[in-house]
Amino acid sequence: MDTADHITFTWRGKTVRVASERRGSGPTILMLPALNSISTRGEMPPLQERLSSAFTTVACDWPGFGDEARPAMAWQPDAYRAFLAYVLTTLIRSPFATVAAGHGTSYLLAHAAEAPGSAGRLCLVAPT
Repeated sequence: MDTADHITFTWRGKTVRVASERRGSGPTILMLPALNSISTRGEMPPLQERLSSAFTTVACDWPGFGDEARPAMAWQPDAYRAFLAYVLTTLIRSPFATVAAGHGTSYLLAHAAEAPGSAGRLCLVAPT
């Protein structure tokens, strides 16, 4: 089953909608694109299609990136760390694995170091 959805994330009193897309069924794999102005969850469908017969895949943008509105906020590393912690502690607890690309890999590694096992198996794509 393919489902477009949104994550609602609040940072320092401001609420942000973050787009996500769920495909397949089975153990969950969280998929995080690189953190830059041209990378979005839209890069994940080919990998999601390959994995969807055995896994539920959830690809989400980072706050302030992707298709959704970008509220005027002082985006900083703490906001992205908080977003990832929110996703992994509230929305997708104990995924089978987490796939992260580009600069998103550093946030995932930092989170995994602080909370071992919380992100499942790690797959790092082109960490820079």
